[in-house]
Amino acid sequence: MAAKWIEFLTGSLEQKKQYRQDKARIDGLPEPYATAAKAMHRYLMYYGGVTDGDTMTQMFTDLADLWERAAVDGTPVGDIIGDDPVEFAETFAQAYAGTRWIDKERARLTKAMDDAQREDGER
Repeated sequence: MAAKWIEFLTGSLEQKKQYRQDKARIDGLPEPYATAAKAMHRYLMYYGGVTDGDTMTQMFTDLADLWERAAVDGTPVGDIIGDDPVEFAETFAQAYAGTRWIDKERARLTKAMDDAQREDGER
Protein backbone atom coordinates (compact mmCIF):
# COMPACT_ATOMS: atom_id res chain seq x y z
CA MET A 1 0.00 0.00 0.00
CA ALA A 2 2.70 2.49 0.95
CA ALA A 3 4.73 1.71 -2.20
CA LYS A 4 1.77 2.62 -4.43
CA TRP A 5 1.29 5.88 -2.55
CA ILE A 6 4.98 6.73 -2.86
CA GLU A 7 4.95 5.89 -6.58
CA PHE A 8 1.91 8.10 -7.05
CA LEU A 9 3.83 11.06 -5.61
CA THR A 10 7.30 10.41 -6.99
CA GLY A 11 6.83 8.25 -10.07
CA SER A 12 7.53 4.60 -10.71
CA LEU A 13 10.10 3.01 -8.44
CA GLU A 14 10.86 0.52 -11.22
CA GLN A 15 11.65 3.40 -13.61
CA LYS A 16 13.98 4.94 -11.05
CA LYS A 17 15.73 1.60 -10.62
CA GLN A 18 16.13 1.22 -14.40
CA TYR A 19 17.43 4.80 -14.69
CA ARG A 20 20.05 4.16 -12.00
CA GLN A 21 21.13 0.96 -13.76
CA ASP A 22 21.46 2.76 -17.10
CA LYS A 23 23.38 5.62 -15.45
CA ALA A 24 25.76 3.09 -13.88
CA ARG A 25 26.28 1.49 -17.30
CA ILE A 26 27.19 4.90 -18.74
CA ASP A 27 29.49 5.66 -15.80
CA GLY A 28 31.23 2.30 -16.32
CA LEU A 29 32.11 2.84 -19.97
CA PRO A 30 35.76 3.07 -20.98
CA GLU A 31 37.13 6.35 -22.31
CA PRO A 32 36.40 8.15 -24.61
CA TYR A 33 32.90 6.60 -24.67
CA ALA A 34 32.19 7.50 -21.04
CA THR A 35 32.92 11.17 -21.68
CA ALA A 36 30.74 11.21 -24.81
CA ALA A 37 27.87 9.31 -23.18
CA LYS A 38 27.90 11.47 -20.02
CA ALA A 39 27.90 14.66 -22.08
CA MET A 40 25.02 13.41 -24.17
CA HIS A 41 23.12 12.26 -21.07
CA ARG A 42 23.48 15.71 -19.54
CA TYR A 43 22.37 17.41 -22.75
CA LEU A 44 19.32 15.15 -23.06
CA MET A 45 18.31 15.96 -19.50
CA TYR A 46 18.10 19.62 -20.50
CA TYR A 47 17.05 19.40 -24.13
CA GLY A 48 14.85 16.30 -24.07
CA GLY A 49 12.26 17.73 -21.70
CA VAL A 50 10.47 14.38 -21.63
CA THR A 51 7.99 14.14 -18.77
CA ASP A 52 6.74 10.61 -19.47
CA GLY A 53 8.73 8.20 -17.31
CA ASP A 54 8.45 5.22 -19.64
CA THR A 55 9.73 7.25 -22.58
CA MET A 56 12.58 8.76 -20.59
CA THR A 57 13.61 5.37 -19.23
CA GLN A 58 13.67 3.89 -22.73
CA MET A 59 15.68 6.84 -24.06
CA PHE A 60 18.40 6.39 -21.42
CA THR A 61 18.44 2.61 -21.83
CA ASP A 62 18.96 3.10 -25.57
CA LEU A 63 21.66 5.70 -24.89
CA ALA A 64 23.57 3.23 -22.69
CA ASP A 65 23.09 0.52 -25.34
CA LEU A 66 24.43 2.81 -28.08
CA TRP A 67 27.64 3.69 -26.26
CA GLU A 68 28.24 0.19 -24.90
CA ARG A 69 27.95 -1.22 -28.42
CA ALA A 70 30.32 1.45 -29.75
CA ALA A 71 32.84 0.62 -27.03
CA VAL A 72 32.65 -3.13 -27.74
CA ASP A 73 33.01 -2.57 -31.49
CA GLY A 74 35.72 0.08 -31.07
CA THR A 75 33.74 2.53 -33.22
CA PRO A 76 35.30 6.01 -33.07
CA VAL A 77 33.10 8.58 -31.33
CA GLY A 78 33.22 10.83 -34.40
CA ASP A 79 31.81 8.06 -36.55
CA ILE A 80 28.77 7.93 -34.28
CA ILE A 81 28.05 11.60 -33.75
CA GLY A 82 29.20 12.96 -37.10
CA ASP A 83 30.25 16.57 -37.55
CA ASP A 84 27.60 18.14 -35.31
CA PRO A 85 27.16 16.63 -31.83
CA VAL A 86 24.20 18.91 -31.08
CA GLU A 87 22.34 17.77 -34.18
CA PHE A 88 23.11 14.15 -33.31
CA ALA A 89 21.82 14.50 -29.74
CA GLU A 90 18.69 16.38 -30.78
CA THR A 91 17.91 13.88 -33.52
CA PHE A 92 18.38 11.08 -30.99
CA ALA A 93 15.97 12.81 -28.57
CA GLN A 94 13.35 13.41 -31.26
CA ALA A 95 13.00 9.65 -31.72
CA TYR A 96 11.30 9.55 -28.32
CA ALA A 97 7.88 11.10 -28.80
CA GLY A 98 6.72 11.23 -25.21
CA THR A 99 5.04 14.17 -23.55
CA ARG A 100 7.54 16.98 -23.10
CA TRP A 101 7.44 19.80 -20.56
CA ILE A 102 7.05 22.31 -23.40
CA ASP A 103 3.81 20.59 -24.45
CA LYS A 104 2.32 21.47 -21.06
CA GLU A 105 3.56 25.05 -21.32
CA ARG A 106 2.16 25.42 -24.85
CA ALA A 107 -1.24 24.22 -23.62
CA ARG A 108 -1.04 26.59 -20.64
CA LEU A 109 -0.16 29.54 -22.90
CA THR A 110 -2.95 28.74 -25.35
CA LYS A 111 -5.51 28.48 -22.53
CA ALA A 112 -4.35 31.76 -20.98
CA MET A 113 -4.63 33.56 -24.31
CA ASP A 114 -8.07 32.06 -24.95
CA ASP A 115 -9.18 33.20 -21.49
CA ALA A 116 -7.78 36.69 -22.11
CA GLN A 117 -9.58 36.97 -25.45
CA ARG A 118 -12.82 35.73 -23.88
CA GLU A 119 -12.53 38.34 -21.09
CA ASP A 120 -11.67 41.02 -23.67
CA GLY A 121 -14.78 40.13 -25.65
CA GLU A 122 -17.00 40.43 -22.56
CA ARG A 123 -16.17 44.13 -22.13
